[in-house]
Amino acid sequence: MKADQNIDNNQASIQVIERMISLLDALAAHPDPVSLKDLANSTGLHPSTAHRILNDMVSKRFVDRADAGSYRLGMRLLELGNIVKSRLNVREAALDYMRGLHRRTHQTVNLSVRQGDEIVYIDRAFSERSGMQVVRAIGGRAPLHLTSTGKLFLSVDDPKSVRSYATRTGLAGHNKNSITDLAKLERELSLVRARGYARDNEELELGVRCMAAGIRDDSGKLIAGLSISAPADRLQEDWLDDLVRTANEISEVLGYVPQQA
Repeated sequence: MKADQNIDNNQASIQVIERMISLLDALAAHPDPVSLKDLANSTGLHPSTAHRILNDMVSKRFVDRADAGSYRLGMRLLELGNIVKSRLNVREAALDYMRGLHRRTHQTVNLSVRQGDEIVYIDRAFSERSGMQVVRAIGGRAPLHLTSTGKLFLSVDDPKSVRSYATRTGLAGHNKNSITDLAKLERELSLVRARGYARDNEELELGVRCMAAGIRDDSGKLIAGLSISAPADRLQEDWLDDLVRTANEISEVLGYVPQQA
């Protein structure tokens, strides 16, 4: 008998939670405060049931009671959302996606962020079977203009900032393929903006080519780059769609909502 009561209590608790969620979803679907009648109609709840649950959520600040007996989402949800956001880490968000991309391509997958005039490699998914020695260890740095991820970051800078970068760094090159001319770099950045991805054609290391796509946060800011590095003769163009899609998936985990075309 006691076991049956526990089951009934658990089912009742689940039902209350489901009703709370349905009310929160209904409130989220409206930019303005919503009346009790409209909430009851949209959720299929009896008005008295909806009223009781809404009162409980008002007391916990999950819902605010507006004028004329209408309701809107409460500030407690914003507080909790900010806590979730503060605990989101791009490396943690990206790691499983990076491993998946590595399994599909069998090539080194890098996660990099910008620090000043350089990118810093903060994580990597790779194996010895990739056929390429990892040149830059995690924590390693490289100039923006010589790397695919670095070009992503330069592409979102305004023209004056790009010229300032060129002046500060002198656009020093590492080999014959390095871009060391400002006009050529500006043309390259225009292509990056138009395409939505960037390339490194053996500009940092001879024998190594890369392609990179950007990762954005909930504000739309570019915060990291996801790149595939491969021996120059093995980089495959059909990896590009997978790379861009994976970077977008990581961005969505971080709260980014793509602009509708």
